[in-house]
Amino acid sequence: MEIRVLRYFLTAAREENITKAAERLYITQPTLSRQLKQLEEELGKTLFRRSNHNVKLTEDGMLLRKRAEEILDLVEKTETEMNASNEDISGDIYIGAGETDAVRIIARIVQNIQAEHPKVKFHNISCDSIDVIDKLNKGLIDFGVLFEPSNYKNFEHIKFPVHDTWGVLMRKDSDLAENEHITPEMLIDLPLIVSRQMMNEVDLSKWLGIPKENTHISCTSNLIFNGSLLVDEGMGYAITLDKLINCTGDSNLCFRPFYPLKPAQMYLVWKKYQMFSKAAERFLNDFKQFLF
Repeated sequence: MEIRVLRYFLTAAREENITKAAERLYITQPTLSRQLKQLEEELGKTLFRRSNHNVKLTEDGMLLRKRAEEILDLVEKTETEMNASNEDISGDIYIGAGETDAVRIIARIVQNIQAEHPKVKFHNISCDSIDVIDKLNKGLIDFGVLFEPSNYKNFEHIKFPVHDTWGVLMRKDSDLAENEHITPEMLIDLPLIVSRQMMNEVDLSKWLGIPKENTHISCTSNLIFNGSLLVDEGMGYAITLDKLINCTGDSNLCFRPFYPLKPAQMYLVWKKYQMFSKAAERFLNDFKQFLF
């Protein structure tokens, strides 16, 4: 399976039209059709449903599209690292992180690096812990940010010097908004909005300390901004971290921390025996210096 053919495949998948895809690739339509047919024969799978020149991905085609995007991302990352100058630090730093105010620390470190080495480019990839671990294992990112209780111990890791705080995002006209803090018992039988990470990694009723039969999850949302819209529409109370949603001014929302306080410790993680680019290595060194 050639990289060139994977690029052809992805272009055809995006355009959903063989003629348009061939024009974008600067090749003839018969050449593209032949290359795609040979790819299907090589894999023993039908990748497209065809009607005249229009094409739609089959289920196997959608799987290949996902893998092809990952492969080409990794190829591009490798080419950038290999082409980096020996005299200067350049290249890309890829960091996957959930929504957290601690991204500010990462931003300050990267800005200092870029001030000295302007060819360094930073890629912040927003994803939850499940995606962070998946992208780390596939080599698509250099570093990730994981919160407890994620299994950060499977990776090399450094604890952040700060932590976030768990609490509840709610409407200001909610009865709970009258309280400065939220105790778990206040959430009994209320509709809760939680993240996919919390659903997969935490026994929520045990974490909150309330009976399972009284723990009502009304919906999940991977991104707290979207979750905040659900809260604003009255769908429930979002269990989230502080400092992520601006609740000042005309906002209909407010945040109340849990009591007793529930700190969310986070870690910078990377694969064991990882070979870093010069840019990524510089970031790690500067992060360690920031701590000490």
